[in-house]
Amino acid sequence: MSEPRKLEVLRAIVEDYVHSREPVGSKALVERHHLGVSSATIRNDMAALEDEGLITAPHTSAGRIPTDKGYRLFVDQISAVKPLSPAEKRAIQTLLEGSEDLDDVLDRTARLLSQLTNQVAVVQYPHLSRAVVRHIEFVLLAPRKVLIVLIADSGKVDQRVVDAGQDLSDDTLASLRTRFLTGVAGTPVAILPQHLAAVVAGCTPAERPVAMALGKGLEGLAHNSREDRMVLAGTANLARSNVDFPLSIGPVLEALEEQVVMLRLLSDMAQDPRGVAVSIGRENPYDGLAEASVVATGYGPDASAKVGILGPTRMDYPTTMAAVRAVARYLSRILGP
Repeated sequence: MSEPRKLEVLRAIVEDYVHSREPVGSKALVERHHLGVSSATIRNDMAALEDEGLITAPHTSAGRIPTDKGYRLFVDQISAVKPLSPAEKRAIQTLLEGSEDLDDVLDRTARLLSQLTNQVAVVQYPHLSRAVVRHIEFVLLAPRKVLIVLIADSGKVDQRVVDAGQDLSDDTLASLRTRFLTGVAGTPVAILPQHLAAVVAGCTPAERPVAMALGKGLEGLAHNSREDRMVLAGTANLARSNVDFPLSIGPVLEALEEQVVMLRLLSDMAQDPRGVAVSIGRENPYDGLAEASVVATGYGPDASAKVGILGPTRMDYPTTMAAVRAVARYLSRILGP
């Protein structure tokens, strides 16, 4: 059996099984695909694929289905991630653009990716520890109440209201905002408190009490990291795929609920030259995901946070990989500087 024909027969089996959920027989392959050989030859080819552990017979069925190893070879042979259709690209652009709030953008991203793939979408929050301060805003809500807004280059926006301890004028607050912004713009959020102390120390004695209150508020926002958090959408899609989880869908749901499992998996997944990472079945380090696959890619300024999907191993990998990569690129564009 030649290597090209082995790959062609495997591709046909994967595609048929993904779309039909039924074990694939040699007769069906001959009828549906132009493989250029007889049914007897295809049977021999399928026997060879089974010997290599790439396909298997479920129960006593005459047909065959791909194994994790078979899916891996299929995925590795996808030479390039296909582009999305113009309609799909417009849908992504329309849904994701028009929001400056990170929570809203990531929520929209998860819902959109779930709709595009009919799988569970997962979006990891950007790593705040790697983010830098893009902007600071102070808004006078009442004579002593100030709304503090901290915006990071990751797109994350945090805010809180603080008591300045004394009545303030708009001019005084504007002067302090300029002083703080000059002192901390471009500073890594992780070390922001160290720089805030220097800004407060540089203020005049009259300004210092208010500056200390504002600095304490900014320090609190810097500590309010959402680094270990992700957004989910489309969990109900798993219920429609329960036939793909013959053992139990429970462990998959538990992995999604225990976000630390998914966050660790996403962080450890390394992208291939096509710009995506695919973890199939028992390749997943968590036993509860032995019947699932995860497709993910990085996004944002340093691509350290991941966006991806989780679904059964029987999934449309080319379409899923394309959707994940395209959504990540739009998300990076929206959150970019």
